Amino acid sequence: MSWIDLLRMSGSNLKRRKLRTFLTVLGVIIGTASIVVMISLGLGLQESLYQEVENSGGLTSIKVTGANAGDSMVSYSSGDSGEESKKYINDQVISELSKIENVTIASPVYEMWVNMIKGKYEGNGQLVAMTPEGLVAKNIPLAEGKLPASGGSTLEVVYGNGIPTMFYEKGSGKSYYETMELPDIDFIHDSIFMILDQDGYYNSMGSGMDMGGDENGGQQAKSNTVQKHVVRACGMVQGGPDEYNANYYYIYCDLDTLKQILKKEFSGRAIPGQPTTKSGKPYKEFCYTYAQVNVDDIDNVDKVAAIIREKGYNVETNAEYLNSMKSQFAIIQAVLGGIGAVSLFVAAIGIANTMMMSIYERTKEIGVIKVLGCSLKNIKQMFLLEAAFIGLLGGMMGNVLSFLMSAVINFLTRQGATSMGFSSNISYIPPWLVLLSMGFAMLVGVIAGYFPALRAMKLSPLAAIRNE
Repeated sequence: MSWIDLLRMSGSNLKRRKLRTFLTVLGVIIGTASIVVMISLGLGLQESLYQEVENSGGLTSIKVTGANAGDSMVSYSSGDSGEESKKYINDQVISELSKIENVTIASPVYEMWVNMIKGKYEGNGQLVAMTPEGLVAKNIPLAEGKLPASGGSTLEVVYGNGIPTMFYEKGSGKSYYETMELPDIDFIHDSIFMILDQDGYYNSMGSGMDMGGDENGGQQAKSNTVQKHVVRACGMVQGGPDEYNANYYYIYCDLDTLKQILKKEFSGRAIPGQPTTKSGKPYKEFCYTYAQVNVDDIDNVDKVAAIIREKGYNVETNAEYLNSMKSQFAIIQAVLGGIGAVSLFVAAIGIANTMMMSIYERTKEIGVIKVLGCSLKNIKQMFLLEAAFIGLLGGMMGNVLSFLMSAVINFLTRQGATSMGFSSNISYIPPWLVLLSMGFAMLVGVIAGYFPALRAMKLSPLAAIRNE
C-alpha cells in the first residue's frame, strides 16, 4: 500500500466520525495553546531584559568602578575577589583604559543628585554627565531634540521620560503618583532652575532662606551661598511618564560643561562626590563615578574585563548579568511550559481513547484488509497517521488560538507592563515556538496512537471478519 493510499484512508476514517474527531482535536488545540501562551510569557520577560540591556549600552559595554569617593559616588565589589577597589577613576585611568586592546571607547561618567525648581513645582533627579562620545555610545532613544553639545557655558540637558513624575507642588507636597497629574511644565521649551549644592540648599531651607528668583536673570541666579543654574532641555527620552526604561530617572548633560560649573561654584571646597584629603581639602584631580568601556566584539568582553580587574578596578558587564538571568528565565519557562503541558497530556489521553474506539468500530475492516494482503506495517502506519493528523491539526489551530490569546493579553496588560519596565509585549511568540509546538503536538499524537496501532496489528484476521 502506497503512502498516498494510507493518507487517503486515514483522512476518510477521521471524517467518518466528525464530532468525535473534532472533540479530540479540540483537546489538542487547548493543550497546544496553553503551552505556547505559557512559554510566551517567559519569552516576553526575556525579550524585555534584552531590550533593557541594549538600552544600557549593549552586551559589549563594561562598567568600571573604583574607590568610593563620596556620597554621590557608587562603589562596586569585584565578582572575583569581592574586594573594593582602592583606586579612583580619573582622566589618567580613562586614558589607560582606552589603550587596552579591543577597547573602542572609554568614557568617564559622573553622577550626582540635583534639585530642580520651576514656579510652584519642585523636584529632584540624578544628573548623569558624560562626554559626547559616551552619550552617543549609550544609544539613548530620544522622542525629540538632540544630545547635549560640548563646549558651552550653559548647561543643556536631556530629561528622562520619568523626570516629570519626580516633581511635586511645594505648597501641598502632592506628587504625580498622588494626583496622577503631571506638572504644568513644558520641559522641552521652559527653562528650569537646577541646584547642584544640595547640602547648602537644604540648610538654607532650614534657615528660612528665600529661594525665589528670575529665570531670565542670566545663566546663574544666586541666593546667599546657594546658586541656582538656569538649564534648558535639548532633548527628551522617548516614552510616556508610565513607560519605564533604563533612562527613566536620569538627566543627561555634557561632562566638560558640568565640570566647569562645579569648579566655579565650589571653588575652594569639595565638590559633591569628590574625594578629600585628611584635612578636608579637595583633590586636585577630578574623579568620576565610573568609566563606561565599550569593546569591539562580544567575544572579547571577558578578556578585556579580566585585564581591567588585574589593574585593580571593579568590573560589571551586561554579558555577565545576562548570563546569570538566562538560567533563571530557563527555569521560569520550564515551569510555565510544564503547566501548559498538563493540558496536552490530557489531550493525548483523548487521542488514545479515540484511536481505541476507532479500532473497535473498524475491527471487521481491519480483518478484511489483512486478508487482502495488507501488511502489518501498513496497518500500523495508517493508525499512526490518523493520530498524527489529529496532533498536527490541533497544533495548527492551537497556534492560531495562542496568537489571539497573546494579543488579548498584551492589549489588557500594556499599560501595566510599561510601568513595570516591559518595553514591548508581555507575551512574545517567536516563529521557532510555533514550529516546535506543532511538531510537539504531532509527536504527542503519534505517541498516543502507538499502542492502539499495535493492538490493530495483533488482531486475528479471521476473528476480525467474524466480528459484528
